[in-house]
Amino acid sequence: MTLFEKIANHEIPATILFEDDMIVAFRDINPQAPQHVVIIPRRAIASVNDVESDDAALLGMMFVVAKQIASDLGVAESGYRLIINCGPDAGQSVAHIHMHLLGGRTMAWPPG
Repeated sequence: MTLFEKIANHEIPATILFEDDMIVAFRDINPQAPQHVVIIPRRAIASVNDVESDDAALLGMMFVVAKQIASDLGVAESGYRLIINCGPDAGQSVAHIHMHLLGGRTMAWPPG
């Protein structure tokens, strides 16, 4: 069981901003921006490389939740960044697909 599954199951404390039967969103413990939220599906999918066509609706809901959280946090109008890392070279440290929502400051480009 991954760290994120334990957070989703309330076995590890986290500041949860959203949860339903499909998605959980919580504040990152090592924020890289004033607003840094991690959005995960409850069902464990290791990475983008493990996504199947049946996962399309679930992954789409991650974007719907991200949009709502950005609005709730007051960063929707000024802008925010959504990031999904895939694999260790990209910075994926938990083998559970997840989206980072970063906002509240100007973002640089390129990001890496």
